[in-house]
Formats: sequence, C-alpha cells, structure tokens
Amino acid sequence: MKRLSFILLLVMSVMQGFAQPKREFRGAWIQCVNGQYLGKSPEQLQQMLSGQLDVLKSAGINAILFQVRAEGDALYRSAYEPWSRYLTGQQGKAPAYAWDPLEWMVTECHRRGMECHAWINPYRAKTAGTKEVAANHIAATHPERLFQYGDLLIFNPALEVNRQYTCMIIEDILTRYDVDGLHMDDYFYPYPTAGQVIPDQANYAADPRGFNTIEDWRRDNVNLLIRDIHNLVRRVKPWIKFGISPFGIYRNSPDGTNSKAGSATRGTQNYDDLYADIVLWQEKGWVDYLIPQIYWNIGYAVADYKVLCEWWNEYCGKRPLYIGQDVERTVKEADPQNPNVHQMMAKYDIQRSLSNVQGSCQWYAAAVVDNPGSYRTMLEQQYHKYPALQPLMPWIDKKAPKKVSKLSILFQSGNGLLCSGKIYLTWKAPKAKDELDKATAYAVYRFAPGEKVKINADDATHLVGVVREPHYLLEGNQTGCTFVVTALDRLQNESKPVKVKL
Repeated sequence: MKRLSFILLLVMSVMQGFAQPKREFRGAWIQCVNGQYLGKSPEQLQQMLSGQLDVLKSAGINAILFQVRAEGDALYRSAYEPWSRYLTGQQGKAPAYAWDPLEWMVTECHRRGMECHAWINPYRAKTAGTKEVAANHIAATHPERLFQYGDLLIFNPALEVNRQYTCMIIEDILTRYDVDGLHMDDYFYPYPTAGQVIPDQANYAADPRGFNTIEDWRRDNVNLLIRDIHNLVRRVKPWIKFGISPFGIYRNSPDGTNSKAGSATRGTQNYDDLYADIVLWQEKGWVDYLIPQIYWNIGYAVADYKVLCEWWNEYCGKRPLYIGQDVERTVKEADPQNPNVHQMMAKYDIQRSLSNVQGSCQWYAAAVVDNPGSYRTMLEQQYHKYPALQPLMPWIDKKAPKKVSKLSILFQSGNGLLCSGKIYLTWKAPKAKDELDKATAYAVYRFAPGEKVKINADDATHLVGVVREPHYLLEGNQTGCTFVVTALDRLQNESKPVKVKL
C-alpha cells in the first residue's frame, strides 16, 4: 500500500507540472571516511566512482563535494602531507600508478558538466581508527601544535602557525587543481564529550587578545581562520567558491521560539559548543555559500527540519543557502501529514518555499545512487527533471561572458573527436580578456516547432543540457526544433543567446 501511494503521488506531482528553478545548487558529498575506497585498486576505484558520477548526473546533481583531507592527510599528490589511509589502508602509502584522485575527479566532474569542490577538514589531525601516522604527518613532525581531546588529535586553533599551515595547504590545492570550490564541513572545535576538557587554558592566559571569556576567544580563533581562508581564496583564484556546511543548529533559542537569538531546538550548538559563529561569517562576507546539515526529520522535537530550515532562511540568508539533506533518514520516516509516504516530498516543499534557500546537498552520494525509497527516482522525474545552472554570486563576479559564435548543425560522417554518424550542435567559444570573462561551460536550450523562442531567467523547462565542450549531441528526432546556446563563465554568469533551427 505504501509503495502504491508513493507512485500515485509521484504521478500526480509530475502531472501537476511541479515548478523547478532554473538556478539551483544540487550537490552531493563523496566522502572517504566510510571506507568505500579500501582494498580497491585505482582501476576499481575509478570504475566505482565513474558509475556513481554517471548516476548522479542522471539524477540532476551539478556539484560534487569531494573529500580530500580528512585528518592532516591527502587524497591528492601533496608535498606537505601524507597519503591518506582512507585511500590505501596505510597512511603515507601512495596509490598505484601515481594515481591522483583529486586530479581525476576534477576531470570527470567537468566532463559531465558538474562542479568539483575540494572538501577539507582544517582541524582534525588524527582519529581513533588511525593507529600509526606517517613520518611526515604533523603528529610526528610538530606534536606541540596539536592537543588531545578524547581519542582525537586536534590542530590547536589558538596557534597562528596552524592557521598559516592550513592556508599553505589550501593554497597548494588551489594553485595545482582546477577546482570550482573549497569546502569545509562541521568540525571546528571538537564536539563536546563528557569528561573531556579542551586543554587551551594556558594559551588563553598567555594571549587573551582583550577577550574577557575563553569562549569568545575560541570563537575569534576560528573567525581568524575563516577570514584568512577567504582572503587567500580571493587572492589566489578569486572565482573559487568558499563554502561551509555547519552543524544544523546555530544556537538554541532561550525562549523556545525561532528568533535572532536562536532556533526552537534543544541540540548541540555551533556558537556555544563548536565555537563557530556562522552568522558572523556570512555577515562579513567571508563565505560564499552555506549548507547547514539539517539531517533531522519533520516533527523531531529536539531539532525539527521545518523549524531549522525556516530559521536559517530568516537569519542566515546573506549568502546562498543550501540545505544539507540526509537521504537515508528522510526515507525512513513517514510524512506526519501523510503516513503512507516518507518525508522527501514534504521536505522539498519546505525547501523550495523559502526565498533564501537556493538548493540542497545530498548526504551522501552513494545513498542517492542506491535509491532507497525511490529517492533518486524522485530527483530524476520531479525535483531535478530539468538541468539547473548554479546560483549567481555577484559579489565575486557579475559580468557575463561574450556570446558564442558560428553556432551550426554538424553531421559527423567521418573520423574525428565526435562520434561518426551523429548530429551535433557546434559553436566557437567567445574571446575573453581574463579568466573571469572566459567561457568555461555552455547552456543548451531546446524549443519545439512553433514555440516562442525566449529564455526566461526563472524557467528551466527548455534547458536541456550544461556542457563544458563547444558541442552538444542531438538525440532523437529534433526536426523543426530551435536550439539556443549561451556561454557561461566560472561563476555561471550567462551570455546573450545565439540560436539555430534544425
């Protein structure tokens, strides 16, 4: 009965023509810490990840957040930190054939028209599962820069040398890899553990910097790092997006209602427990997007999904706001208003009703691929039925690239880069004076015979593809259709259109 009700609702929703924004961030996290890479050769890993990317693309995902630094280590070729044990099973052991996962992932994402954001953890240096560290790991070379907290080793946020070191690691990544974003998750000061005390009282006593409480001083330690990373990104590659996915609760409201002071929740807090002042970062413009991890369900008294989405939308919307979605939890819980179905549809109704929310990110990529509760099917057939461009970020760049030239129809009859016997749209990239003006992708629109040819900034129904190369394969009978191509720069500012009729 539940399955039947779900299908009926799906069909009804599709028939009703569910509105879909033309610009929307649709991300997915690909993590290393779940052990999915262990015991696999580079060829096996590439096959597994390629399969995930293909399925994610079909589900409309347009950005991958790829974990490359989990604990002072690297899932890329680094001169400063050891290869991750999450990749090869032993910290410091390189993968076979000198394979570089980040380099490979950037290429594969771009080939599919997706963004690739390098996901790092700035503070975690060693977890309980790491029994040995490599000779060049920070725990071996500079243990005095770390502190123990339970079974974790943490980069001491109070030390300026650690901020400088983290920025050095980031600059190395940004200068050597063509990533579209730099991403950090929710691990700042460690999550509170009963019986554990953060051992930084001596640091505070030695240099309180005018702060009257150690709590304000700790928050400022994190603020300084976020500010420094923002300045670094703008200096090195100003088009790169710097984003953070904080824990889902900023602060708990003292009076039990949503207000600027906090949300109507009762859980762990960014501000008071992790010393992460997310609101300040977006007010200062130090971050380019936020993805609060609102993994709980609608109706959960401690941290209600609806309550939290509304709080973030109201009080933390000065930068693009995307909702972190937990795929598996969502499909395990029934919709409170309709117990015959799970909560995906209700959650998306909430998300897309909020003016400052411009997308979502799926925890985690493999869960989308596995399709529990037909979650991926719903993305494909309804919520991501059409492709989407990325949300605009005019504080970085708002100038559109020039339009494409020589748009034409090509029948590929002989040998070449394109498949023989196929029909393509082809065009020439526009000229550019600098990197921000350069076209790095293209949007392709299709209009049926007799339809008025007009691109609407808010209408995705005619958008059929976002590609990186200056060509697009036409499949099926497209006779009489008009195609429109626009150029997109690194921030996906969109050029004037050029059209051709088949």
